[in-house]
Amino acid sequence: MAELEQPRADRAAHAAETGDADACHALRSPRPCSRLGSTIPAAAKAPRARFTARARRATLAQEGRGGENAMKGVVGVIGLGIMGGAMARNLRAAGWRVLGFDIAPERRAELAAAGVETAADAVALAREAPVLITSLPSGEALAATVAALSGAGLPRRVVVETSTLALADKLAAERALAAAGHVALDCPLSGTGAQAQARDLVIYASGDAATIAALRPLFLDFGREVHDLGAYGNGSKMKFVANLLVAIHNVASAEAMVLGMKAGLDPRRLVALIGSGAATSRVFELRAPLMAEGRYEPPTMRVSTWQKDMAVIGAFAAELGCPVPLFSATQPVYAAAMAQGLGPQDTAAVCAVLERLAGVARDAPSHQES
Repeated sequence: MAELEQPRADRAAHAAETGDADACHALRSPRPCSRLGSTIPAAAKAPRARFTARARRATLAQEGRGGENAMKGVVGVIGLGIMGGAMARNLRAAGWRVLGFDIAPERRAELAAAGVETAADAVALAREAPVLITSLPSGEALAATVAALSGAGLPRRVVVETSTLALADKLAAERALAAAGHVALDCPLSGTGAQAQARDLVIYASGDAATIAALRPLFLDFGREVHDLGAYGNGSKMKFVANLLVAIHNVASAEAMVLGMKAGLDPRRLVALIGSGAATSRVFELRAPLMAEGRYEPPTMRVSTWQKDMAVIGAFAAELGCPVPLFSATQPVYAAAMAQGLGPQDTAAVCAVLERLAGVARDAPSHQES
């Protein structure tokens, strides 16, 4: 290929700008990738930008390479819940060798049945995988995982932290990993579990620019877009802002659905007509169909898990001294869902809370519009 005749630094800069698979050659085997981040030339640090799966495929098509297999390698996923399990499946389907670990044996068994190799623990996984994706339920789980990785004497690894956690927990993880010679990226995900299954996630990446650029093909094999937001921690800040809107849109969607049902409108027509007009939102389009059916399992985001995210956002806003009145107004609705035993169900179940308050009986026949 003509690009092989270019000087190394020029090739690296071109790779970072175009999403070229050659920038990710270190991902193809554990040994070179163990030094990922230190071996990428400074010229590879392209301007921070937005990259899409469509743009990557267009670049490959222009270069005559077509398929995605030129970019594959070994990746580990630690935490195989709704999001981590979906990422592991999609990466395997895209041609990666995926190693997975979760403390829950049933989750390991479920992913093994889907063809994902499972490891005995996080360290065993990290010995083989140069890039690790963590999808964990709490700051304590992240701290325990980071402590295990940091104390294992591993060669340099890239740890892509995708969970929604307090910024202080993320920063502590970064410090510990850096002290052990590893590279940490803060990369929360925008999207529900259903979106994760459909590779419809947006990755809010932050941290070392060259490492993010090198991992672009990996991100776009489980997500729709990846954005480099700059300094480590900015990804989490962006996620807090996005989740604040999700919290509001979800309760607003339920409120609108219950008002319509109370007025005698068919909930399915509510979904169709609001979805086609100016009042819709992405959250409405994802959750209102569940509300119309009164069906909240299997969850794409559990109410109980969402309570953790709500607490993180509330604390972040309070620390900044920023008023969030609409977000605060949703909190009692989610708390009521927990009190009514809806914690394991999808967050769309806030509709059931408002139905009870409105006296809407779901087993009664809906009035149809003429």
